[in-house]
Amino acid sequence: MTTDPTRRPPLPFREFLVKVHSRCNLACRYCYVYESADRGWRAQPVTMTPETAEVVCRRVAEHARRHALRAVRVILHGGEPLLAGGAFLAGLARALRAALPDSTRADLVVQTNGTLIDEPLLRLCRDEDIRVGVSLDGPRAVHDRHRRDPRGRGSHARVAHALGLLARPEHRSLWAGLLTTVDPTTDPLATYEHLLSYGPPSVTLILPLGNWTTPPPGRVPDAAATPYADWLIPVFDRWYRSGGAPRVPLFESAIDLLLGGESGTEVLGAAPSRLAVVDTDGSLTLSDHLKTTFDGADRTGLDVRSDSFDTLLAHPGIRARQSGPAGLCAECRACPLVAVCGGGHYPHRYREGSGGTGHGNPSVYCPDLTRLIGHMAGTVRTDLAARGSPVGPTAGRRAEGGS
Repeated sequence: MTTDPTRRPPLPFREFLVKVHSRCNLACRYCYVYESADRGWRAQPVTMTPETAEVVCRRVAEHARRHALRAVRVILHGGEPLLAGGAFLAGLARALRAALPDSTRADLVVQTNGTLIDEPLLRLCRDEDIRVGVSLDGPRAVHDRHRRDPRGRGSHARVAHALGLLARPEHRSLWAGLLTTVDPTTDPLATYEHLLSYGPPSVTLILPLGNWTTPPPGRVPDAAATPYADWLIPVFDRWYRSGGAPRVPLFESAIDLLLGGESGTEVLGAAPSRLAVVDTDGSLTLSDHLKTTFDGADRTGLDVRSDSFDTLLAHPGIRARQSGPAGLCAECRACPLVAVCGGGHYPHRYREGSGGTGHGNPSVYCPDLTRLIGHMAGTVRTDLAARGSPVGPTAGRRAEGGS
């Protein structure tokens, strides 16, 4: 039996990120779509047509039926997806559920900057069973530093109003959580406490998209500098002491991996990517996070009208992201933290001119991940020892030593 990851049958997609609108009403300074190396958004239709959306729904249903998927997650994305209008989102949700086999559940989420959320929109989402994820980076001064509209006006007040609506009992079940981009120049605990003040069900902390060619803010070649770990560690300690509430996928995944489990995020672990992306014109693409590497990095030449998601599965870019630890560079494979780190997020590994796909490198966040994982491993081991629980995972012992 072969162990070559490139010859194993690909794993079917479980998540489908659908770009329903290709423009945005904000001009966030760190936006990976409009402020990065890729310029493909300029040629995209502003809004996905109902006809294209119907084909997307049929293709998702075809994939679910072929692979007997019990559930699919469809993320309505942009740009700003709410610019597509509530009627469009409702029509897509209905078409998807009508097309899927009875044995497949559809989990729909709209990921929005929150500025266009109002009562009618939330009533529509409740009627159509669409959950809502909102981006918020922290207190007004932090959030408005980057997340401004084209006229330079901050968006925090509008987002805070939207979160107040989502927190109401009649809408609470719709709220998928907050998405926060880490800014290492801010006060981590003040930022985190502000996020908690809205009572979110989860907080997804994301590292800014960057790579070796275009480093993220504050990430310098000095291996001793760990600005992102310095920010995340006090937040982790605060979260861990609270009993792990609310959910923070980054921290949960690290602990699961330390204890021999699986990751729930692409940022850690080397689990195969199960995500497909559809652009507003129907193009089937790779992760849109690849837009930060070079122009056209996410494009495949495939189209939802003529190509199935199984055809996309066979694309080399998908196979590379399903290759697991075998697809990592030699330095990562030899690292004692590889079971937890997994080489880090795929786009963070890119270096221009490094040969092959350009992703055969450790993560640009390697020093931060090393320190963060080591700290978390030590915390968990100390806690388990105090409880008299078996410590168990070798990965945890190695990670602690790596700190």
